[in-house]
Amino acid sequence: MEFEDILYEVRNGVAWITINRPEKMNAFRGQTCDEIIRALNRAGYDREVGAIVLAGAGEKAFCTGGDQSAHNGNYDGRGTIGLPMEELHTAIRDVPKPVIARVQGFAIGGGNVLCTICDLTIASEKAVFGQVGPKMGSVDPGYGTAFLARVVGEKTAREIWYLNKRYSGQEAVAMGLANICVPPEKLDETVQEWAETICERSPTAIAIAKRSFNADTAHQSGIAGLGMYALKLYYDTEESREGVKALGERRKPEFRKYAK
Repeated sequence: MEFEDILYEVRNGVAWITINRPEKMNAFRGQTCDEIIRALNRAGYDREVGAIVLAGAGEKAFCTGGDQSAHNGNYDGRGTIGLPMEELHTAIRDVPKPVIARVQGFAIGGGNVLCTICDLTIASEKAVFGQVGPKMGSVDPGYGTAFLARVVGEKTAREIWYLNKRYSGQEAVAMGLANICVPPEKLDETVQEWAETICERSPTAIAIAKRSFNADTAHQSGIAGLGMYALKLYYDTEESREGVKALGERRKPEFRKYAK
């Protein structure tokens, strides 16, 4: 199985899926999402794999969401908005093995959503979490909002989306978005240690536990699907396009000029 945007390797029963676009701050395009989905399915049904790690290459970023250079009103792949986000989010939830987000740097926008959906999140002291959608003419109207509220609480989730502040690894642990925050030099060791511990557990028990957790919020996949159609309509407006245009022109967006 050949990949261009990601790296795939198995370390002592732990599958590492690494977004390999450091020059783009590991922002994903349609192809990236497709490759992650394929890798998740490969790891999820490999009997030699007991846990999965989702990581980002380089030191700066875990993932910064959708690649804005591929946006411009749409993206480059399949799916309602040109990114198969519904499929990617579903793949992380449905794969019968825990997925651990390894966050060494920026987990912003869609990258923050990935951390929210992953079963566990282990952060470096250099990690930075946050949302930028309303600053960029975008939003995640599915797991990134509704499920986030289940993870960190309603008030905190609204703060994250309305104010677009940035949060440290320690702050992410305090709000429940991350499980643990460790020194950068201990990150890989800790991630592998947690993953190998999971590998020692009963795989059937783990799979049942994961599906049981998911059953409680399964309705949110419907919210996400509906939300993506709303997002597509939003992306077709001048108000949304103003965010991408302002970014390219390095200026503050004027959203209210286009709001109806």
